[in-house]
Amino acid sequence: MNKNVTDEWLYTISPKKSAINLNFKEIWYYRDLLLLFVKRDVITLYKQTILGPLWYFIQPLFTSVIFTLVFNNIADIKTGEGVPPFLFNLAGISAWNYFSACLNGTSDTFKQNQGIFGKVYFPRVIMPMSTVLSNLIKFGIQLLVFVCFYIYFVFFTDSAYNTGLTIGIIWLPLVVLIMALLGLGLGMAISSMTTKYRDLSFLVGFGVQLLMYGSAVMYPISLIQEKAATGILPVWVGNLIEYNPMTTVIELFRHITLGVGDFSIFKLLYALIISVIIFLIGLIIFNRTEKQFIDTV
Repeated sequence: MNKNVTDEWLYTISPKKSAINLNFKEIWYYRDLLLLFVKRDVITLYKQTILGPLWYFIQPLFTSVIFTLVFNNIADIKTGEGVPPFLFNLAGISAWNYFSACLNGTSDTFKQNQGIFGKVYFPRVIMPMSTVLSNLIKFGIQLLVFVCFYIYFVFFTDSAYNTGLTIGIIWLPLVVLIMALLGLGLGMAISSMTTKYRDLSFLVGFGVQLLMYGSAVMYPISLIQEKAATGILPVWVGNLIEYNPMTTVIELFRHITLGVGDFSIFKLLYALIISVIIFLIGLIIFNRTEKQFIDTV
């Protein structure tokens, strides 16, 4: 009788036996919950705000204007002949915003959801995944803003005479995947460590800002290469910025949309490999923390 009862169980909850465990079958089983969390993230973010979803447009536009004034007009950083500085900055910010939103959103997963995690079972990785997917919607909206300004500068002004799409546009899905993996991997690792070391949650915002300056968001990587070659910058600093995977992603995004930027298949493969490694490390730490985090949060 007991054997028959056991055979009737539809789902069995058991500890994960593998450090790298991303059970797609289980995630698919909870797909409705995943979509529910995505909907929650999108709807509630700007709920009870005056401007609401307009913040999706305001943030990248205002940031691009400030970067153009400070870095291109005051600091006189060149973006390339026939490439409008505003469009150059908007491209970098649009790509950077998706990565930083994924990182910031997933870096506090355990702390923000401890009430839900302590009451009901579901694959915990659904939470950071929902953040990545909801931010993908925001990225799509900001990409639409970029397309609108791209059309304006290219077709209705004379300042973008050397700007144009390249065949590299086929790499756009891979670029988005790399940003998602980097943000998700780093976010899961940081979220796991903040269950024990609360100071990390205060350092995330500061660290992301510093990382932005080291990811060629507001300047071309050719500028760093030139300064490193002439000795103005230490060589190790130039290499650190150049081989930052987010630098490769942003340079590639500018290359495929504006026709400028440093791009090579080698760097693309390098960024992809690094992003996969970071994601796997983050997943390992996340899975280990998942088993005992409720006792430390």
